[in-house]
Amino acid sequence: MRRRGSSLCATFWFLGLLPGLPTVAAPPKSDHWAFQPVSRPALPAVKNVDWCRNPIDRFVLAKLEERGWSPPPAVRPEALLRRLTFDLNGLPPSPEQRDAFLNDRSPEATERLVDDLLARPAYGERWARHWLDVVRFAESNGYERDAAKPSAWRYRDYVIRAFNQNLPFDRFLIEQLAGDELADADRETIIATTYYRLGPWDDEPADPKQDRFDQLDDIVSTTSEVFLGLTLACARCHDHKFEPLAMRDYYGLVAVFNGLIRPQKGRTGLEVPVGTRAELEAVAVGERAVAQLKQRASARGTAVTRIVARLLDGRFLPVIDDFKTLARTEPAQHVADFQKESRLRDLLARTPKAHVFIEPKAEPPETYLLLRGQAANPGPEVAPGVPVVLASSPLTFPAPGERTSLRRLTLAQWLARPEHPLTARVIVNRVWQHHFGEGLVRTPSDFGTMGDAPTHPELLDWLADWFVNHGWSIKALHRLILASNTYRMGSQSNPVYAADDPENRLLWHRPARRLDVEAIRDAMLVVSGQANKIMYGVSMYPTIPSQALEAHSDPDKVWRASEESESSRRTIYAFVKRSLPVPMLEVFDFCDTARSTAKRSMTSVAPQALTLFNGDFVNRQAHHFATRLECEVGTDPQRQVEHAILLALGRHSTETEKARLLRFLEDEATALAHQPEKTPRTRQREALEQMCRALFNLNEFVYFD
Repeated sequence: MRRRGSSLCATFWFLGLLPGLPTVAAPPKSDHWAFQPVSRPALPAVKNVDWCRNPIDRFVLAKLEERGWSPPPAVRPEALLRRLTFDLNGLPPSPEQRDAFLNDRSPEATERLVDDLLARPAYGERWARHWLDVVRFAESNGYERDAAKPSAWRYRDYVIRAFNQNLPFDRFLIEQLAGDELADADRETIIATTYYRLGPWDDEPADPKQDRFDQLDDIVSTTSEVFLGLTLACARCHDHKFEPLAMRDYYGLVAVFNGLIRPQKGRTGLEVPVGTRAELEAVAVGERAVAQLKQRASARGTAVTRIVARLLDGRFLPVIDDFKTLARTEPAQHVADFQKESRLRDLLARTPKAHVFIEPKAEPPETYLLLRGQAANPGPEVAPGVPVVLASSPLTFPAPGERTSLRRLTLAQWLARPEHPLTARVIVNRVWQHHFGEGLVRTPSDFGTMGDAPTHPELLDWLADWFVNHGWSIKALHRLILASNTYRMGSQSNPVYAADDPENRLLWHRPARRLDVEAIRDAMLVVSGQANKIMYGVSMYPTIPSQALEAHSDPDKVWRASEESESSRRTIYAFVKRSLPVPMLEVFDFCDTARSTAKRSMTSVAPQALTLFNGDFVNRQAHHFATRLECEVGTDPQRQVEHAILLALGRHSTETEKARLLRFLEDEATALAHQPEKTPRTRQREALEQMCRALFNLNEFVYFD
C-alpha cells in the first residue's frame, strides 16, 4: 500500500495499536427502513372508496379511517385555482385564467389547468428555485472578499430549462455530477457541473492543504444530503455516531471527487470554455493559433529592436540587409497575422464559458483517510467507493478514460439505478414537501436513523416505485399528486383532530401556508403590471435600502442597482450575494446560501409587517398598481375596488368588502384635505395608492388558500 509521510500516531492507529480512534471496518448492514429496497405495496382497503381519485387517496384515507376520521370537503374552485397557480408557477392567476377555469364545467377542467401550468415557462422558474435551495446556489464566494462567481447564472438557467423540458430526474442527476464525462457531453451538460462550484470558497486560506479538503467536504456533504438524504459529512473525523456510515464511506466519496480542481489565477476563480468535444477541440486549436501569432509578432518586434540597436551602434551596412528583408516579407505577413488574430479572438470570445471544476488528467491523485479530518495527518489510502450499507456488493470503478477518471460518472450511474434504495424516495419526498408544506419524511435531507420516520411509509414507497417506472418524470409526478383528493382538501380545521394530531401528520386537512418570498415579490410585480417576463441571462440587482450598504467600504461598487424595468424580472433572476442578501428576501426567510437548505424556516416577525407596509418596493408597486387600475377601469372608485380585488386576490369582492374599501378611499382623501396644494384629483390618486398598499398587506394576498 502506498503511503505518504504520515505521523507516528497514524502508523500506530493503522496497525491497531492506538485505542480510542475510529475503526476502519465496514459497518454492518442495517435494518433501517431507508436502506431497504423500494417495494411497491398493495393498495390498502378503505370504506369510502368514492372519495379516492387515485392510489394516493387510498393510503391517506386508510390512516384517517383507522382513527374514525374523515377528510374535509374539497377546496372551493377559486381557491384551488390560486393554490395550483402558485404551486406550479409561483404566480397569482390572471382574470383570464380564472374565467377559463371557472367556466369549464367538464370533469377534466382541473387536469387541463395543470397541463397548461406545467407547459408555461413560469413553471421552470418556480421549481428551479426549490432546487437551487438544496444545492446551496449563490453567485459569490462568501468570506471576506465575497468575489463574484463568474457566469454562475448559467447554472441557474440550466436548471430552469431542465424543469421546463421535463428532463428525467435520473439524467438531471447524472448531468450535474458527471456532465463532462458523458459520451454525448455538450455545453448544457458541462454547465450542469457548476453544481460542484456553487459553495462558499475562501480565496485566501490560511492552510491551503486543509482548505482543499474543506472544499471536498462541501461537495461530499452536499451530494450526500441532496441525492441520498444522508448526513455523511459527520463521518469526516470519525465513524458516524448514529448512522451505519464509516470514515471509509466518507473518504471513498472523497476519492471519487479528488480529481477535480478549481481553475483559478491567484485569488480569482476562472471560467473555462464549454461545448461538445468537437467544439472544445476547435477552441483549443484557436488558442494555440493565437499563441503562435503572438509569438510571430514578438519575433517581429525583436527584429525591429535589433535594427534600431545596430543603427545606434553605427553599423549601417547590416541594417540595409535587415531592412530589405523586412520590406520584402514582413508588412504583408504582419497585416495578415493581425487580421487573423482579430478573427480568432472574436470567435474565442463568443465561445460560452462556465464556472466549473475540471479534471486536468485522467489519473486522479491518491486519497488518504485523514485522522481527525486533518490534511496534515494522513492515514491509510482509500479507494473510491460508496457507503457500504447502500451497496449489495462493492461498486466497481472502471479504469480512467481518455480525459477523466470516470469516477463521477460511475457514482452518478449508481445513484440513478432504479433499484437504489434512496434516490427516488428522496426526490419524491422533496416534490411532496413543496406541494403540502411538509414531506412524508419531515427531515427531507436526513433519511437516516436520526431523521423523522415517514408518516406514510407505504405511500412513500408506492410513489418512489411509480416515479421510476414512469421515466423519472417530475411533471408526471406533479400530475399524479395534483389529481388526488388529498391535494384538493379544504383547509378547515377540526378541534378534535387537531388535539390528537396537531402537526397534521395524518393529512386530515390542508393547513394554511404563507407564500415564500419569491412568490410574494413576483405576485406584486404581476398585480402591479410591472412584471418583466424576460427569461435567462445575467442576473439583475434589485434596489436595496442605502442603510444596507453603510457597512461596506465601497457601497457604489458592492451593489449597483439595475434599472427598474430590469429589476422587475422574477426574483429568481436576482443576484445572490452571500455577504449582502437582499433585505426583503432575508426578512422573509430566504434560504441559507452557505449550505444545502432542505426546508426554509417559516417565521413571523415584526420586520416582515414593516417591510410589507413601509418598504420601498411595496410602495413602488402600490403606485404602479394604482396606475394600472386607472388605465384599465378609469377613475370610478367602485370599479377600481372591484378590479383591484380581482387582480390581487383572484376573486370577486363581496359587498361588505366593497363598502369598506370605498369608505377607506373617502377617508384617505379627506385626511389629505388639509394640504391645500393637493387638488381633489391628486388626493383621490394618493388614496388609491394607499388602498393598493393595504391589499398587498392582506393575509389573503401572502397566504395560500
